[in-house]
Amino acid sequence: MNTGSIKTLPNGYDVLAPDGSEVRVLLSLSAGSMAHFLLPAGETSRAVRHRTVEEIWYVLSGQGEMWRSNDGHDHIAALSPGTCLTIPAGTTFQFRSVGIEALAAVAVTMPPWPGEGEAEIIEGTWSPTRSA
Repeated sequence: MNTGSIKTLPNGYDVLAPDGSEVRVLLSLSAGSMAHFLLPAGETSRAVRHRTVEEIWYVLSGQGEMWRSNDGHDHIAALSPGTCLTIPAGTTFQFRSVGIEALAAVAVTMPPWPGEGEAEIIEGTWSPTRSA
């Protein structure tokens, strides 16, 4: 009988995301996967657009902003602990850490992250300071 999985957040990151944030891979099921994202203080990600997946983000710590653009509509959301937001498939987004501590969030990706080629680099609203 499968009672599920358990994993503790790793100390170091597993991979740099295409946007340049540090990714600690958590767990996945058939309908979605979860990861922890960290963007160091004062840094700005590269802008990306996911081809097929959508995400739900929940901010754990730090302060920041996320720019999202879809179908000619742009929005900048303030990010702070407790903020939860969605990124529909096909939405261009970019985020930055504007506080004195790193911006950390967990995100659920649906369906699970398919791998390389899912995220395409797009021109964003801010100059990125990170690269993958």
